[in-house]
Amino acid sequence: MRILDDKLHEECGVIGVFRNDKTKDAAPLVYYGLYALQHRGQESAGIAANSNGNITPKKGLGLAGEVFRGDALDELRGNIAIGHVRYSTAGESDVRSAQPLAAKCRLGDLALAHNGNLVNSDSLKEMLTDQGMIFHTTSDSESILNLICQHGGRHGIEAGIKNAMSLIKGAYVLVITIGDKLIGVRDPHGLHPLCLGKFRDDSGWVLASESCALEAIDAEFVRDITPGEIVIADYDGVRSIEPSHWCRKNLCVFELVYFARPDSVLDGVSVYDFRRRCGMLLARQKKIEADVVMAIPDSGIPAAIGYAEESGIAYGEGLIKNKYMGRTFIQPTQELRETAVRIKLATIKRNIENKRLIVIDDSIVRGTTIKRIVKNLRDSGAREIHVCSASPAVKFSCYFGIDTPYRDRLIAVQKSPEEIREYIGADSLVYLSEENLREACGEDLYCKACFDGNYPMEVPVNARN
Repeated sequence: MRILDDKLHEECGVIGVFRNDKTKDAAPLVYYGLYALQHRGQESAGIAANSNGNITPKKGLGLAGEVFRGDALDELRGNIAIGHVRYSTAGESDVRSAQPLAAKCRLGDLALAHNGNLVNSDSLKEMLTDQGMIFHTTSDSESILNLICQHGGRHGIEAGIKNAMSLIKGAYVLVITIGDKLIGVRDPHGLHPLCLGKFRDDSGWVLASESCALEAIDAEFVRDITPGEIVIADYDGVRSIEPSHWCRKNLCVFELVYFARPDSVLDGVSVYDFRRRCGMLLARQKKIEADVVMAIPDSGIPAAIGYAEESGIAYGEGLIKNKYMGRTFIQPTQELRETAVRIKLATIKRNIENKRLIVIDDSIVRGTTIKRIVKNLRDSGAREIHVCSASPAVKFSCYFGIDTPYRDRLIAVQKSPEEIREYIGADSLVYLSEENLREACGEDLYCKACFDGNYPMEVPVNARN
């Protein structure tokens, strides 16, 4: 049981480093990059190092700092390395399914890290099993690995990747290393982000899920990888293989709403500015008389700041997040879960007592945690509590790499806005309208299926129900 169960759960983060100097190890830089991407997945972490084509993987359950304790990085030699932090959306939660995945094929050692989710994974696995492939994990990423090895062994790595891309359907960002190459791949819809960076001393290249990972290892942002693009870094520099057909960007809007770090820039959009803009639009959408605007930390803070700026109501802190309490903190009883929320988010009574509060959160999914937070604020003396969600109501599940509850567990499917307000115990409840979300995005090039049900590709029939 997760304490903050109002959130759509994380997906994964990937990073790859290519260093021009063969005497310099890439794994330590990947390790620090994984720290910067840790918010994208806390279930497992792994690094695969490439030394002259020989790949050594190491992975385990837990955070990057837990998996790579002490001298764990010493065995990961090589000037090329890829890394992965995982939250499982497909496959079991065990060390076998942790990534990067490594294999030996006709071309040599190959390692792959994947962020996303395939909607045709079952049919792919059935096809490959019929061809004699043996699967060692329950992850859909293994199907991608097998497809690349199968075709690439006969026709070369580039042909292997292109063949895999022609067969797989869904969301995928890949970082791959084989031979003397670091390779990045983004699916034709561009559902999840991938960017290219360059070390400031011109010593090599970086591929990462978010630009915040570049800053962590003293690299500068070069550009975003475009939908359907394959990019290859080696000793000759970086080259690109453009898609053979037109691709339309459909970046997952929840990357901007919640997943990405606020200091990241995704496809040219500042995450912080986007969230602040959502808060400003919320303030314009409905005028509320109040004394203080406060955020549910951390992802609600930029929106709360934007709301305060636009409304002229003072911004203040009312909740303090305990950063030493893990996201997977387990409590066996309802009573203890109530206590856990108070530990996770402590109130500043002086800023709350006898105040009319506007409480900004990035989203409301199940409604369970916001209900407990409202109760804690009432217990701390709040006179009025007006809850504002800086995104529209979540009404549909995601099948592209974000772990979303079944539709019957989404509170906006079960209840009307007034029933939700009553359930969480707020004096009022406001969701950002879909129209204002479109205005915040600036262009209609985002997947908003969790809000409107318009999926960018076909999903399994049973998934739509």
